[in-house]
Amino acid sequence: MDRPVQEKSVQARPAASNEEFQRLQDKLLPIWTATHSSDSFPHTSVIVPSLSVDQEELSKVQGASFYEERLLFALIRLRNPNARLIYVTSQPVHPDVVDYYLQLLVGVPAAHAKRRLQMLCLYDASPRPLTEKVLERPRVLARLREWISEHQPAYLTCYNTTMLERRLALELHIPLNGVDPALLALGTKSGSRQTFIAADVPCPAGFENLHSEADIVNALCQLAELRPGIRRAVVKINEGFSGEGNGVFTYPSAPADANPVRASLQQLEWSSNLENIDSFLRKYNAMGGIVEEMIEAEEVRSPSVQMRIQPDGSTVLVSSHEQVLGGKTGQVYLGCRFPARQEYRALIQQQALRIGQVLSRKGVIGRFGIDFLLSRAAGGPWQSHALEINLRMGGTTPPFHALEFLTSGELNPETGIFHAPAGQEKFYSATDNLKSPAYRGLLPEDLFDIIIRNNIHYQPDSGTGVLFYMIGALSQFGKLGMTCIGNSPEQAGDLFQRTVALLDKETGHGDATHEELGPLFDNTVRME
Repeated sequence: MDRPVQEKSVQARPAASNEEFQRLQDKLLPIWTATHSSDSFPHTSVIVPSLSVDQEELSKVQGASFYEERLLFALIRLRNPNARLIYVTSQPVHPDVVDYYLQLLVGVPAAHAKRRLQMLCLYDASPRPLTEKVLERPRVLARLREWISEHQPAYLTCYNTTMLERRLALELHIPLNGVDPALLALGTKSGSRQTFIAADVPCPAGFENLHSEADIVNALCQLAELRPGIRRAVVKINEGFSGEGNGVFTYPSAPADANPVRASLQQLEWSSNLENIDSFLRKYNAMGGIVEEMIEAEEVRSPSVQMRIQPDGSTVLVSSHEQVLGGKTGQVYLGCRFPARQEYRALIQQQALRIGQVLSRKGVIGRFGIDFLLSRAAGGPWQSHALEINLRMGGTTPPFHALEFLTSGELNPETGIFHAPAGQEKFYSATDNLKSPAYRGLLPEDLFDIIIRNNIHYQPDSGTGVLFYMIGALSQFGKLGMTCIGNSPEQAGDLFQRTVALLDKETGHGDATHEELGPLFDNTVRME
């Protein structure tokens, strides 16, 4: 789970009582019930895609300022002809990007949807959470309240929730469609391990609620005694972001001896070159963290399951994925394939359901993801270990909702397979980390010209093709995201490979390689 940001610069009204916030939250259930019982229920969705996480950790993610565009899949709500949507951003979203999404809405003229969409830009590129920027602008708050009052009822959706989002909900007098920030400890690395134990779901051997270098050393020594022959362990900050807060520890020849372990801790490895042992331990002391074994086997997979706890407390399966991890330590999320492999999909979905039921009893609502690690010896059974809970949207959220956005289909919770309305099974390969120096300078209109001329954009008649997102990051960072949808895993993988090759060719780098993303277009392993 990500670190709640500090609010020192925000001079909003004093925090209201828990009772006031709860009265707002009580309004969410009737809105949710009405929107799910009627496709034409009038309401307003307020989208504030703030990454309210530790900004030092977020700075390690290239192009993070454009991650606010990842929630544009929420425009799917405009399929309801009586729904309105307010989308707030720090920087302008190119109008062609908005038109790109609206013209893909099935059964709704883009012009009609556009009249019900209000894009609000703050013109503030400072490296701070978007919610904080909104809260410090009284006129923006007044404008939002005015728009909302004209089209009640309304609710607030954010990328993740902190006390900032709670305060924004109170300022706007609308419920927050997400977990109460008071419960965020359940999604820290320590809280995740405790939840797994309560749900009777296996997790790696380890220790939680650690707060100092001495705690880390002691835990590493105890772990070596629990797991004779252990080679490596992972030291995780409680609230790290996108795998950036994970350090890989290699045991010395005397794995249970404190002095050699303490010396080896100085050689901790991270995915980011920006990290060092002093800053890591400083954050570890402030946030706390865990130590757990790094499970190594002949075969290792990193699937995830996305869940949603409805306002009525029911726990619903959203999706499962095979995640592709990379970086120097293999801890950073790069992309995914949908769905997770059939041979263990049911197992992790069942475990995710048990975890969701524990969280529901604690009062959690909203979306969350659970990362797993599956391992086995050659020919043996798969062993599942739950790694962490992310009480927020994540990297696999945009591609799955792109699939919903484009097809109007739904997931079969029994099989974990997605079906279009006509019954066709759907699969995809996706990434939010497709990047190349050669892509820098491409404007949104350049990208659209390339994909239309080469006919790789999404085709409603076949239900296959590519949806791009984070398009604003192209020109400055040479980076974007895409979801490649096919009627089979092989078709999705082939489409991914062809799209990457096309972009490389169009930018004059046809011989470029994207080795880390190779598993996303590897057609040798079927996922279904």
